Amino acid sequence: MVKGGRGGGSKKKAQSKSAKAGLTFPVARIGRALRTMRLAKRYGAGGPVYLTAVIEYMAAEVLELAGNAARDNKKSRIIPRHITLAVRNDEELNKFLGGVTVAQGGVLPNIHSVLLPKKSKKDA
Repeated sequence: MVKGGRGGGSKKKAQSKSAKAGLTFPVARIGRALRTMRLAKRYGAGGPVYLTAVIEYMAAEVLELAGNAARDNKKSRIIPRHITLAVRNDEELNKFLGGVTVAQGGVLPNIHSVLLPKKSKKDA
């Protein structure tokens, strides 16, 4: 009989931090990036998990809206134009990514009302 130790001989297969948190994005890599940026002397275990969850949510939100924009344009692939259309047509994302320029994204189609031809009374 061997005394001591934790739980005995049943070995569990190693599980990543991302798998434990139920995330797709890499928690360990983002934690390592946080440490190398030296924003604080110490980090808790939950900080990188929370940050990873936020980044994953934002990416999923943008990709969903860009996928809808691609489908509206009858395309099967998302291109930078679809990302721009998705972000600029969503009020909250537009505010959050206000200062961001997407390369090859273009601009929203918009014609100022002053430049439109005037309606005559005969047409009405």
